[in-house]
Amino acid sequence: MIEDARPVLRRDPVMKRLIDEYDPYVEPDWSEFERLCISIVNQQLSTASAAAVRERVFDVLDGEVTPETVLAADEAALRDAGLSTMKVDYVRNAARTFQAEDFSREALTDLDDETVVDRLTEIKGIGDWTARMYLLFVLEREDVLPLGDLAVRKGIEQLYADGGELTRAEMRGIAEQWRPYRSVATRYIWAEYESDD
Repeated sequence: MIEDARPVLRRDPVMKRLIDEYDPYVEPDWSEFERLCISIVNQQLSTASAAAVRERVFDVLDGEVTPETVLAADEAALRDAGLSTMKVDYVRNAARTFQAEDFSREALTDLDDETVVDRLTEIKGIGDWTARMYLLFVLEREDVLPLGDLAVRKGIEQLYADGGELTRAEMRGIAEQWRPYRSVATRYIWAEYESDD
């Protein structure tokens, strides 16, 4: 995907600079369930805080992040690791659903993005943002633009409006030039935004 995307994105001078500066695809090969748990942990937290909580939660689970280990884990230990009571409920809801249904890459391949979002958001605690993170990171869909993500919005404003405010419609307009690789462009925006933290 990224090799196909680069020639398209390089037509945008801002993206061209980001492509030359960053490699946003260096990350562990998380399982589908691990990646969903990470997105739940990340909800409404800064990048640094989320990374610290994720590390502590994964330690509680001895690095084995599966529906079974999440459901068997001590609730107090998960809370001590930094999960709110609500997020403990959310990861457990996700665990139970993953035990009952197949949310693997293979099972969802033939479903369009909106159908996947609809299925995921039936799980209590999984909203539109978390579902779109799943599309982007787990299913590796090429053309996801998650404007529900604060870092994406702030990143676009920094890069395309010198930090000035843009409406979501204006952001979508900017992102038109990235089609059909808005997911790849999003990763570059995150890389730049996080480098400024």
